[in-house]
Amino acid sequence: MNALDRYARQVSLREIGVNGQQILRDSSALIVGLGGLGAPASMYLAGAGLAKLVLSDFDRVSASNLHRQVLYRNDQLGQSKLDAARQQLQMLNPECEIECLAGPLNDEGLQAAAAQVDVVLDCTDNFSSRFAINRACVAARSPLVSGAAIRFEGQLGVFDPAHGSACYACLYPSAGAEQESCEEAGILGPVVGVVGVRQALVALKLLLGLNQDAGTLWVWDALNDRERRMQIPRDPECPVCANKP
Repeated sequence: MNALDRYARQVSLREIGVNGQQILRDSSALIVGLGGLGAPASMYLAGAGLAKLVLSDFDRVSASNLHRQVLYRNDQLGQSKLDAARQQLQMLNPECEIECLAGPLNDEGLQAAAAQVDVVLDCTDNFSSRFAINRACVAARSPLVSGAAIRFEGQLGVFDPAHGSACYACLYPSAGAEQESCEEAGILGPVVGVVGVRQALVALKLLLGLNQDAGTLWVWDALNDRERRMQIPRDPECPVCANKP
């Protein structure tokens, strides 16, 4: 299959065209977490033609994952998510290079990984990981697309302090208590899928220079199909991004 056939529907978009597709083919993304958010996000980024995806996770595929983590298959139960994801993504698009980093990554590892890519997707499910990823992105001057979903609720934040926006720590100044997990509170599969797909969409727009979302938070009530979008002010006393150029 040639590139024209594979990406024809994207190239035909006026906002993308041949030049935009080349930008994607020269771009890379780090996805931290390969669960309900990272699974669909990785599929759409690989499908869109990114040159490279750097994946990080530490978990294995379990039966309870399959109702929402659409990247995996029943015959992959027990495999590491990194190995299973690599298999599926390379079948989807063999042109996309897949690099796997066994997690959890420490601050130094996260910063090194964030520095080598063009955009970072936080697809984790706990505050401590999100704060660590945010610190790494601020230090590496990498834009961050952070997603979360639980029960019937989803949210997505876009952060790019290197270009003047707030960072994740401006939105949540302290980690506080960890939120409930999906295991404890439950999650409807399409809810987390919509957030993950939207993370991929925002990442593609960032890479293509089409994005006006930096410093914004999108909150979705899926049960009543209501959403809100708000600007996140940059905290001049933020311990992470204040006084950073």
